[in-house]
Amino acid sequence: MTDNAIEINHLKKIYHLYDKPTDLVKEFIHPLRKQYHHDFTAIDDLCLTIKKGQTVGIIGKNGAGKSTLLKMITGVSTPTGGAITVNGIIASLLELGAGFNPMMTGMENIYLNGTIMGFSKREITGKVDAIKDFADIGEFIYQPVKMYSSGMFARLAFSVAINVDPDILIVDEALSVGDMAFQMKCFQKFRDFQESGKTILFVTHGLDTVIRYCTRGIVIDTGKIVCDGSPKVAVDAFKKVLSGDFYNKNKGEKVITGSTQLLKKSFDEHSELNIYGNSKATIYDYGILDENGKPSAIIEYNTEFIIVMKVKFFETIIEPIFAFTLKDIKGLEITGTNSSMKYVTTNTYEKEQMVTVTFSQKANLQPGQYALSLGCVNMNDNGVEVYSRIYDAILFDVIGSTEMVGFFDLGSKISVS
Repeated sequence: MTDNAIEINHLKKIYHLYDKPTDLVKEFIHPLRKQYHHDFTAIDDLCLTIKKGQTVGIIGKNGAGKSTLLKMITGVSTPTGGAITVNGIIASLLELGAGFNPMMTGMENIYLNGTIMGFSKREITGKVDAIKDFADIGEFIYQPVKMYSSGMFARLAFSVAINVDPDILIVDEALSVGDMAFQMKCFQKFRDFQESGKTILFVTHGLDTVIRYCTRGIVIDTGKIVCDGSPKVAVDAFKKVLSGDFYNKNKGEKVITGSTQLLKKSFDEHSELNIYGNSKATIYDYGILDENGKPSAIIEYNTEFIIVMKVKFFETIIEPIFAFTLKDIKGLEITGTNSSMKYVTTNTYEKEQMVTVTFSQKANLQPGQYALSLGCVNMNDNGVEVYSRIYDAILFDVIGSTEMVGFFDLGSKISVS
């Protein structure tokens, strides 16, 4: 017996790419076996162990190798090299249509998929009612699958995958087409699976999904694992990958001379502080002011508070965007804004110029602990250019006796007549 659900050792996947279709034929019939292709390494010497009972979110840019990895784990694709060991029954939902015959009815496809997974007809029949109830597509279950909308397809495919009682559930972005009610039902099933000790592995672009539902996060870039840790750590690393700063050894912080009275000195510095950027500008000071204008890491519920960010520029920057976000204790971004969203026009700033940016708002948040992150960025043809960004700059508390559900108080007024 082993505690490992999946063991991957030095996995490699190389695709042969051809500039045009005829090159494949030329290569096949060439007497000297001349190569007309070039290699693309989708997965590069990847090693990974997933423990039983973990819910693992895999994130990465398009083309990073996420889906290729899942296909090899499920046996849909064959590795070029390396080894994969799976301990348990796998149910997978890789993409809409995978394993379904569009000419057959939904009911016929239930039996087809069950047979592929190794179940007898009697065993599948015993699961049909649960599959039908979860999919909830009515009489369409007896219609050819080619007639289904993408949402109906997702409902049936996911229902089949989870109701065969697998040890390992693998999902690749296939739930994004479902409606909100169905997605809520799916994630409730995720929680049921977690409580029963099942292993869940899924690819998603929903970073909040990783933080909410996963026990572990993995970032893949260019076919390699570049981050493997808690969901919060993985999400923060992925944001760096997107901005191009993950591999930049320059932490993005420059020393500002003549700044002895720094506001940030009023707050505790913690080990999770994460600073990066291309250093064209730097956030050299920051803080939180309470309703009395005093630096404080404790804010009374529903009182005014101000976030202060001071920036120095080291190049001429045209209309930068100043931003902040607040995360809860699990690392989930629950709110935030920036100068662009608020239609605040910023200026062109010259080298050595300093500016102070303030964000004023009410703390109508659920009492608890939060983390403040700050950024000075811009948008260009390549996406987001990060001049300076500080994750979890300050940990602060919102205190109060008010009770609510979720994160925010909407200020609801109740009347009974």
